[in-house]
Amino acid sequence: MTSPGAWLRSLRGRLGDRTPSVAALVALLALAVVPLVALPAVRCEVFGSGCREPVPDVRADPVVAKKPSVTPVRAATRGRYVALGDSYSSGLGAERTVTDHNPLNRCHRTSEAYYHEVAAAFEFAEGSAFWACSGATTADVLDGKGGERPQIDRIGGDTSLITLSIGGNDVGFSKILAGCVIKLPWSEACTEQGAGIASRMAALRRELPALIGKLRERAPRARIVLMGYPKAFSEVAGAAGDNITVADQRWLNARTYELSRLIRQTAAEADAGIAATGAPGSVEFVDAYGAFAGHEAGSRDPYMNGLTVDLSAFKAEPRSFHPTVKGHDALARLFVEQIKKGPGRPLS
Repeated sequence: MTSPGAWLRSLRGRLGDRTPSVAALVALLALAVVPLVALPAVRCEVFGSGCREPVPDVRADPVVAKKPSVTPVRAATRGRYVALGDSYSSGLGAERTVTDHNPLNRCHRTSEAYYHEVAAAFEFAEGSAFWACSGATTADVLDGKGGERPQIDRIGGDTSLITLSIGGNDVGFSKILAGCVIKLPWSEACTEQGAGIASRMAALRRELPALIGKLRERAPRARIVLMGYPKAFSEVAGAAGDNITVADQRWLNARTYELSRLIRQTAAEADAGIAATGAPGSVEFVDAYGAFAGHEAGSRDPYMNGLTVDLSAFKAEPRSFHPTVKGHDALARLFVEQIKKGPGRPLS
């Protein structure tokens, strides 16, 4: 290929001694062409030489592919549903059939417990099971009660949904209620139980997270839905029995609220840990505190049983201050709503 300098000398030879203006024009043209052809892009475009491979567009921060999320209902129903917990889950107080009253039914699992409505509301790929047991504590879920296998043994890798009410027996609510019922009229024996409750609440604050951790070890993909406890008393004179004053009712409701708040905080902390690591499953909370508003014990249409006394033994019957059939209907609606709604974050 002829260089720009040689081409210029050849052109001068052909032009000879023509007018200086032509020579000047040629010189200017040469000065313009030389730097242009020196550019790699021009050489590549005009002469086909000096071309380079294109530099790939490499991002400094490549986008990391996210795990696909599933709908809350899909996450809950892709496996097995298992209902665990205490008497508020077993259905004590919601007896309707002869079998419900069978004295050999030591866990007091009844046909009207909220479990049945929840199980019927969705199609669970691996079916469902009902293992809640009246009187259960966090320790009983792990170790068993009344000769039954531990409730935790009823769940596994195929479990996709667990509903659970627990904590009331850990803080001794039945004994607390007994202390409010069996006391001298107008005494303060009911509200003087505060110190013992605070100590048991502190213990539950340690035991409940440990229980959740063990449930997740057995069922790592499950949505665990914890239930708070409903307010039992309407705080109206005579609504809960002559020996439970309005002040006692307010005090008892406040303790129920504190317990539910502890359960809510524990669930939130556990779920935050799951979300932070991107692990499957969740821990959620169903707020049942106001579920019986206007239908507390002693109301015209109660969702909560009032005080029933076994006169022969002079003690309150176990069904006292437990949800009625309508109460379990209300609890079931709360669970169904939560299962559809989910934890408020993506589920992997």
